[in-house]
Amino acid sequence: LSGRPGIEYHVNYPRARIGDFDVDLLLEFFNGFVNHGQVTLHIDSLRGSNAHHVAETIFKAFGRALRIAVEADARMAGILPSTKGHL
Repeated sequence: LSGRPGIEYHVNYPRARIGDFDVDLLLEFFNGFVNHGQVTLHIDSLRGSNAHHVAETIFKAFGRALRIAVEADARMAGILPSTKGHL
């Protein structure tokens, strides 16, 4: 949650559609999230032979990473979470 939007999206779907859903719209969703949320996001899918399961695991990992990113960390109390000194 950097305030600097950026996305790296490396996903190869085995099919272009999941039912009637065009998988290209997933990248559009994440682009919108990144640009409007001012976050940096990296998504890499290492393997998968079922487009539905590939998409499902991407969203599960995204949700878990987002939860970790917004949780308060007692070890960081009073520390600005930035390598540049400001957010």
